Amino acid sequence: MATESPRHLDESRGEKDPRESMRVLPEFMQHRLTLFTGKPLPGQRAPRWTPSYHLVAGVAAMAAGTAFSALVWTLGAWWLLLLPPGWAVTLHGMRNLRMMVYHQCAHRNMYRRRGADLAIGRALSSVLVIQNFERYSREHVSDHHAAHHMTLRDPTVQAFLISLGLGPGMTRRAMWRRVLGKTVSPLFHLQFAVARARSFWSAAAPAERATAGLLYAGAAAITVATGTWAAFLVVWWVPLVPLFQVSNTLRLCVKHTFPPAGTEVRRGRAYFASLTNAIFIGESVPAGRGALAWGRWTARMLFVHAPARYLVLTGDTVVHDYHHRYPASREWHDYLFARQRDLDAGHHGWPPYEHVWGLVPAIDRVFDSLSAADPEEYDVSRIASVSKRELFAAFDD
Repeated sequence: MATESPRHLDESRGEKDPRESMRVLPEFMQHRLTLFTGKPLPGQRAPRWTPSYHLVAGVAAMAAGTAFSALVWTLGAWWLLLLPPGWAVTLHGMRNLRMMVYHQCAHRNMYRRRGADLAIGRALSSVLVIQNFERYSREHVSDHHAAHHMTLRDPTVQAFLISLGLGPGMTRRAMWRRVLGKTVSPLFHLQFAVARARSFWSAAAPAERATAGLLYAGAAAITVATGTWAAFLVVWWVPLVPLFQVSNTLRLCVKHTFPPAGTEVRRGRAYFASLTNAIFIGESVPAGRGALAWGRWTARMLFVHAPARYLVLTGDTVVHDYHHRYPASREWHDYLFARQRDLDAGHHGWPPYEHVWGLVPAIDRVFDSLSAADPEEYDVSRIASVSKRELFAAFDD
């Protein structure tokens, strides 16, 4: 775990960063490196992504991962060692559907057609067992964006204070211990799963309840009748519940920083931009040509940074700052390159974009901001007086 303060880079200064160092690698790798790191090279050509591409890719990954895991379970014996890759692909699809498609549907920005966005949002809440769509859409737009952003009314803040039990004055080390302890706690995962189910069922539309009921009651009945219930639990529920919740928790810890104590101006573009930064993944290539240095770099990219990008900072979450500047952007599906184009064009009336390299430094920065936040402003006992959200629903994604 890094112990130094995370370096927070102002992109307007044109500092050479890890992505620039990767220009020495072959041209055929550059597009893949952009997707991996989350940072395009200036002037790099964007792929022809569409909203439908992200929807189909998410569903396909979820289906492929599930099918692969089911095959591995059927083969048994040593083949079971291949379950983690299957879980990873399933989880990646689930998280992309939740973090991009469901999120954009909540903003009525997926296809910009109310009926289509509503139907997709309800279907995803039913399959993933997350907060029912209408309530999430209402609370996300009213309490997470605009004037209530990063106040006690914000679901993100409530998740930190209630679900994770973090607060001002705690040290970074104590916050890490608390969060890592929760990710391996059976009690935390049980409480989290119950909270998900209750937040889905509470005020869910009849269509959502019917879809979830048919899907899960039907699957349970079939697997019990055929004696495949163990496979159903291993193949589907492991990525849906504990792995999904670990990803959720780590993603929460990098979403937004807390304003410093004594911040007087709580409005305007400069203030809101200061609470969100990009999080790029990877590290600079070795300066030398030694095989040992390149081997270490390759191993860290594959086994440290790749899981962070593929399983936690999926899809457009690496450039969440662009979304908070332009929540209704028609270019959301082209997220990496839309942000880079805005950066190259001078970010029109907004302060410079900033970023952090690496998941751990990004979490460190958020923890440090919470540690230094105003304890009176973020007093957990005051939440009930400013928010009607039930405590069990105080998790955010």
